[in-house]
Amino acid sequence: MSVAALRLIHCRRLSTAGPPGVNKVFLGCLFITYEVFALDKSVTIDTSAILQEKYKSYIYLNATPSTERENLTAARRELHKAARRFLEISSKLFLQSLEDPHEVALWLLLKRTQSPKKAVRLQAVQELAENSHWQDYQYQTAAQVIDQRTAVGLARTPQVDLRFFRQPPALPDLEDVSEDGLRQLLASLPLSEVDRCVQYFTSLALRESNQSMAAQRGGLWCFGGNGLPYAQSLTSVPSEKAESFCLQALVQHSKSHCDRIVENGGLQILQRLYQLRRESLKIQRNIVRVIGNLALNESIHQAIVQSGWVSVLAETMKSPHVMEASHAARALANLDREAVREKYQDGVYILHPQTRVHQPSKADVLFIHGILGAAFKTWRQKDRSTLEEKREAESEDDYTECWPKAWLAADCPNLRVLSVEYDSHLSDWMANCPSLAYRSRELLNKLKLAGVGERPVVWVAHSMGGLLVKKMLLDAADDPDLQGLLKNTKGIMFYSVPHHGTFMAEYSVNVRYLLFPSIEVRELCKDSPDLRSLNEGFLNIAKENEIKLLSFAETQPTNISPMIKVLVVPTQSADLGLGELIKVDVDHLNICKPEKKDSFLYRRSLQFIQEALQHFISQ
Repeated sequence: MSVAALRLIHCRRLSTAGPPGVNKVFLGCLFITYEVFALDKSVTIDTSAILQEKYKSYIYLNATPSTERENLTAARRELHKAARRFLEISSKLFLQSLEDPHEVALWLLLKRTQSPKKAVRLQAVQELAENSHWQDYQYQTAAQVIDQRTAVGLARTPQVDLRFFRQPPALPDLEDVSEDGLRQLLASLPLSEVDRCVQYFTSLALRESNQSMAAQRGGLWCFGGNGLPYAQSLTSVPSEKAESFCLQALVQHSKSHCDRIVENGGLQILQRLYQLRRESLKIQRNIVRVIGNLALNESIHQAIVQSGWVSVLAETMKSPHVMEASHAARALANLDREAVREKYQDGVYILHPQTRVHQPSKADVLFIHGILGAAFKTWRQKDRSTLEEKREAESEDDYTECWPKAWLAADCPNLRVLSVEYDSHLSDWMANCPSLAYRSRELLNKLKLAGVGERPVVWVAHSMGGLLVKKMLLDAADDPDLQGLLKNTKGIMFYSVPHHGTFMAEYSVNVRYLLFPSIEVRELCKDSPDLRSLNEGFLNIAKENEIKLLSFAETQPTNISPMIKVLVVPTQSADLGLGELIKVDVDHLNICKPEKKDSFLYRRSLQFIQEALQHFISQ
């Protein structure tokens, strides 16, 4: 204790003898204050060691550079903005959904179409097409949002609303560019990589196109005389004829020159021509046929969709004309890689089902026409006479252009019905164009891509188409890759097939070429060695594989001309020698055309198909 403190204490002790008072309190406070300051100066504590130990427990972070801090701040700011926008949109959608629940349903279905699960996507497309309570603006919004896969799926869904699809882009003046653009497109395609048939069609189309243009420009003057009025009066006729020739050639090119056609603006040219020739079903069919061939190439699917063809095909699918709807169905099936595994090449048409279905088909029925036939017209209902039309005017709507599509599909909905077409007219102009063997191999390749042979099959053939079926099955028996087609063949139905030849082949050249204008005519002579070998080989494989067989034979002569009537395939030739043979009181052309749905010809044909496939379609 300091000397001053001792003195104060001493003084305090001395003063205690006097009377108490304020001075005593003041002196006490002064003493305490002084003592505190004295102790603070005399006592010093070093805390550096304690702080060092404390710093050891800290976690140190490197300082963030100013640029990184700025970037981080900007990112946080954008994230906050996006979050605010999301909350605003969500709140609006939630509030709006209270007023219109269908709005939310639309967006939920559109979101489901992008699901990683295929089953979810397919179901979402189905539900989109089935809903019909949306407003115009909702369809327009959906048309802008849906992707390529969804658009194609909607187009192949029954009863879909066409407002789901964006309309084709605006096109320039149609009249000035249609034929000329088509001709330039055809001239730009190479001829070195195609067969002689395609070369012929191309040269023929270009020649006809040039003649048409010359006629439109008064070119007939070069032949002498005043040909200009005549040319001007036929301006539209030669133009459409030239376009038809160009399209036939383009159909052949579209099998091998898909990329070149697209690169040269072919999709837009065909779109312009399609819009211009609305009244010409033949031109429109050939255009859609080209699109169906192009759709076999998956690399150009996006170009097809972007050029507006999905909306056109969806509309054409609703056509009352079987041929137009079937061409569109084939093109859309080739575009639909989501639900369709098969590919339908040129000449293979789906009659049923033409849209997406919930259950896969259990069996196939294939229709093969004969020479001068076609995939649709051969299988139409029997043509009515004038008296019949008057008598059955009330049932005119019952007439069908294709009974397999209208009748068989309704009676056997779980079957896939295909109709096959081949170019039977090519040999009119070239001696070495397709023979029976060539056609057999070509069709086998097409049918394999279409999945024919993977499920039970029944063949239905008319005239020379039956010979083609027998040849295909013989070829399949020798090909290990096609064994499934032969083993899955459960039945064959022949309509007036010349198994043993025909007397038509022994007639004059002019008459026989009316019905059989092909190089196989010499093989159709009665009891020819080629036909005998074909029939014997087929009977062997039919017995080995227990194939059910049914043959129909004509008994009425066919009107070849007003002066000529011929029994094209006699009963002896139509008799295969195995299976059932039924004689029908009709001619060669109508043997495959039932008069009506309850006629004997159709009822017996349906019975045969059901019996041959009863173990498969009843499951």
